[in-house]
Amino acid sequence: MAIRAIEKKKKRTSFIILCIISIFWLAPIIWVISTSFKTEIEAISSGFNLIPKDFTLDSYKFIFTDQNNNIIHYVKNSFLAATAHTMLYLLIASLAAYGYGVLKFKYRDKIFWALIATMMIPAVMNLIPLYSIMIKFDWLDKMQALVVPGLGGVFGIFLLRQFFLNIPKDLIESAKIDGANHFQIYLKIVIPLSKPVLIVVALFAFMGNWNDYLWPLIVLNGDTYRTLPVGLALMQGNYNIYYSRLMAATVISIIPVLALFMAAQKFFIKGIMMSGIKS
Repeated sequence: MAIRAIEKKKKRTSFIILCIISIFWLAPIIWVISTSFKTEIEAISSGFNLIPKDFTLDSYKFIFTDQNNNIIHYVKNSFLAATAHTMLYLLIASLAAYGYGVLKFKYRDKIFWALIATMMIPAVMNLIPLYSIMIKFDWLDKMQALVVPGLGGVFGIFLLRQFFLNIPKDLIESAKIDGANHFQIYLKIVIPLSKPVLIVVALFAFMGNWNDYLWPLIVLNGDTYRTLPVGLALMQGNYNIYYSRLMAATVISIIPVLALFMAAQKFFIKGIMMSGIKS
């Protein structure tokens, strides 16, 4: 009985601590949502009031009708770029992970860990080489510049490879005995069993591309393929910052990613738990 009482006390303490941490994490998001429904005068006034005194949708109406900053256009560009990038990344990362996790060849693990070591190289060091490649391929100010760079990301390969290592070897050997080649094993056995971790990798890839600001700012000069993060920066104006409008646009940018995460939440947790536990 004493042990159970101690365990219950620990659970209550952990729950309270997690609730406090959650409040600190959620407070800025709640403030952003609240500010988006305020008038501009109230938004810039001093004080920290979460409930708008004069509830208004003017900021949302403005961002959807403003001719200088077409929020729908930016959302569409970001969604197309992030979706295309995610689909291609899943294909490339899963094939690479299959090679490192299922195939057997000389120096396989050494090559893999050398690849993992590249994660220590700061991403900013790749900006100039990548920009030079974009110039040679004539991809500046084009959708390809938003989709292709980043397809060699290593983190997704690591997660998938760790998951593939947990797939029963007997299952793969049985498929080989039945005459299946590696592509058939990859397509009909490994991929269907890897749905949770594929969704995790897809979420990371999508969010990384969706939230990217620096790279689109560098490679996009015109408005044709301008993405949402860059569009949000432009909405600040040269001399004035309209906080309620900016917060409204920020809320719009959060919704797609939040919806995807909520839809895939159970797979996300399962994928994380079943990846990275074996080396």
